[in-house]
Amino acid sequence: MKPLLISIVGARPQFIKAAPLIQEIEDKGVFTQLILHTGQHFDQNMSEVFFEELNIPKPAKNLEVVPGSHAQQTGSMMQGIEEFVRAHAPQMLLIYGDTNSTLAGALVGVRLGIPMGHIEAGLRSFNKQMPEEINRIVADQFSDLLFAPTETASNNLENEGVSTTATHVVGDLMVDGVVIQSERAQTESTILGELKLKSKDFILTTFHRQENTDNRERLSNVWKAILKLSQTETVVLALHPRTKLRLEASGLSKEQESKLIIVEAQGYLDTLQLLSNSKLLLTDSGGMQKEAYALGVPCVTMRGESEWVELLEAGVNQLAEPNNPKAILEAVDRMTGKVVVPKDLGLYGEGKTAAKIHEILVAFFEDK
Repeated sequence: MKPLLISIVGARPQFIKAAPLIQEIEDKGVFTQLILHTGQHFDQNMSEVFFEELNIPKPAKNLEVVPGSHAQQTGSMMQGIEEFVRAHAPQMLLIYGDTNSTLAGALVGVRLGIPMGHIEAGLRSFNKQMPEEINRIVADQFSDLLFAPTETASNNLENEGVSTTATHVVGDLMVDGVVIQSERAQTESTILGELKLKSKDFILTTFHRQENTDNRERLSNVWKAILKLSQTETVVLALHPRTKLRLEASGLSKEQESKLIIVEAQGYLDTLQLLSNSKLLLTDSGGMQKEAYALGVPCVTMRGESEWVELLEAGVNQLAEPNNPKAILEAVDRMTGKVVVPKDLGLYGEGKTAAKIHEILVAFFEDK
């Protein structure tokens, strides 16, 4: 009988990370698998469209967890995950990244004594004010297999006393996704024509992190920087649902400059097409920093720290204090048109991460 693996996902980055591995598992036929969607991202453009575009099988169940505080959301997820896991009795849970879905999956798995594999293990911002930092630390402590994207991540785990035999440096699944899907994006996406954009003639921006959207002052300062930038550059703002709500509630969304193009959050192929044709990415996203690197696009990250230190060290990504519009604009000026990103995927596994993870999973069950 084939071992059953359950992938627990709930947010855009997790769908992208999971897709190459789900396909690898499907192709090899060693395991059976089910996908459990927590419903953390419930918006069509943040959820369902990704399953369609990435050819991921539909989830066996969507818990449709309603938005709420971190405690409310995580608690509701845990209840739904436990019921699903008890009903299907898997041999392993696969958890991805650092969302509340990750945390809920890790807590259920350890309580039920089910082996877990944490994909994107070992990342640290060293900022425990970030909910994501707590989530990833807990997930790493309880997982039986730790799939670290880089040596830096592996070293973080070793420094925290996590078993080195459980840690495997495998690269990053999001790079796999870019390698697999970027050609499709070029041929199937029509977003550039729809928005009347020319390649390398615009800046793409997106921001959604709680610390940037839920703090009125920081939200206002990020918005000021984007509006100022749009006076001289064409700026495409892909508006995350959370950001849209906060801007509307604050009244800031009523201000708009002529060269600012606001669009709803896009599906994966349209996002890849926008990103690959932009001359710079301005973001606070973790995943999009890597996607920009994989597509040869320089990046400015509106945060005080980044888990992806390799990109900072390589000079293809620069931090900018989000509460300081001047700092954001200066960073954009330093990076736009002046930094060449080498099209070398070596930092994050060259698009072969799913195959490496599958080999390790097979070896884990053979040893059992």
